[in-house]
Amino acid sequence: MYFLLQEDKWKGLIKVGKFIITGCTPLHGEINVSGAKNAALPIIAASLMADGPSRLLDIPKLRDVENLCEIIRRMGCRVEQDGNELLIDPTTLDTPEADHDLARKLRGSYYILGVLLAKKRWARTSLPGGCNIGNRPIDLHLKGFKALGAEINLDHGIVEVKARNLSGNRIYLDYPSVGATINIMLAATLAEGTTIIENAAREPEIVDLANYLTVMGAQIKGVGTDIIKIEGVETLKGAEHRIIPDRIEAGTFMMAAALTKGEVFVRNVLAEHVKPLIAKLNEMGVELKEDITGVLVKGGGPLRAVDIKTLPYPGFPTDLQSQMMVLLTQADGTSLVIETVWENRFTHVDELARMGADIKIDGHSALIKPSRLTGAEVTATDLRAGAALILAGIVAYGETTIRDIYHIERGYENIAQKLSSIGAKIKKVN
Repeated sequence: MYFLLQEDKWKGLIKVGKFIITGCTPLHGEINVSGAKNAALPIIAASLMADGPSRLLDIPKLRDVENLCEIIRRMGCRVEQDGNELLIDPTTLDTPEADHDLARKLRGSYYILGVLLAKKRWARTSLPGGCNIGNRPIDLHLKGFKALGAEINLDHGIVEVKARNLSGNRIYLDYPSVGATINIMLAATLAEGTTIIENAAREPEIVDLANYLTVMGAQIKGVGTDIIKIEGVETLKGAEHRIIPDRIEAGTFMMAAALTKGEVFVRNVLAEHVKPLIAKLNEMGVELKEDITGVLVKGGGPLRAVDIKTLPYPGFPTDLQSQMMVLLTQADGTSLVIETVWENRFTHVDELARMGADIKIDGHSALIKPSRLTGAEVTATDLRAGAALILAGIVAYGETTIRDIYHIERGYENIAQKLSSIGAKIKKVN
């Protein structure tokens, strides 16, 4: 089945598919984690700030990545992809305006603002899209740009930023926003003087971006803490960089192994990046062994109920909350999940209820009791909700059909093939 997008600027057809899963099969073997989507997007955007081409390695093949690459192609840049490698040549950049229709399709499009403000002192695009998991204001981004000397204009969903000069400043973030921290850091890299970001986000993806910018010639200190200091430089050079492993994909696979009482070695995961999940899995009774190449997950024993509260890094990640909720339906006892990051992060609960999950929502809290999940026809309402439904289908009795899987394919590279390789009975039907 196919549908044709309405935008004249996008010529082509997108496949609309579904996943069909037969559950109750333990997973065994080895599964590899792809590069991190949430690191790849800002790093791809940052490549436009260089005076020459850059080569990026371990870039995941995802819809969000494809959309961002198309955005920068339409800005005049040369983008070539060979497998999981990406060559970006920004020397032919001819417009500081991102395609509005494509920008609406992914949240990460707002990194173009910080990049072009730094590079061209002017940028214009539409407000970003992405999953419908809550309000995604960019107030903190714009506050940071303004503190650096930019003028802001918002008009009917179009945002324009421009500046004659960018000057370093001390910027306090009211909330440790990942997007705002990254965007301000990008803009400050080519500003004059010193910028200090206080109450900055600490996520590994921010550290990865800073490492890339440093190789390009940026002067950045304190990344990974809540205070980041940037000394502006005049130019950046092209560089080669390997994207860090995707900690959310890794966590999803780790919980899949625990759910099915299987034994899976999750390769290419940095255990330090998934410490909150490892701690909770240990608390639940799951056996894990870490080494420098990955994490071995052994299920089999009874699972104990635990309580979860999502928090900014290094707290428990909101992007693993829905998957953890599925795991908790198979635990002995009642569990409590508190969501503090996104207000609409429980949209998966209604879909899990179709499969027999006993989950009660009260505001930002969810009470989960043990449930016998059975196959049903469900819909992926967003990226991580879709991942949770895959896990539910793998452990459920009977057959599960998941629709609207384009959400899932925005953030998981070849997830059906990967899970099939370790024994899951999952297939994609177009």
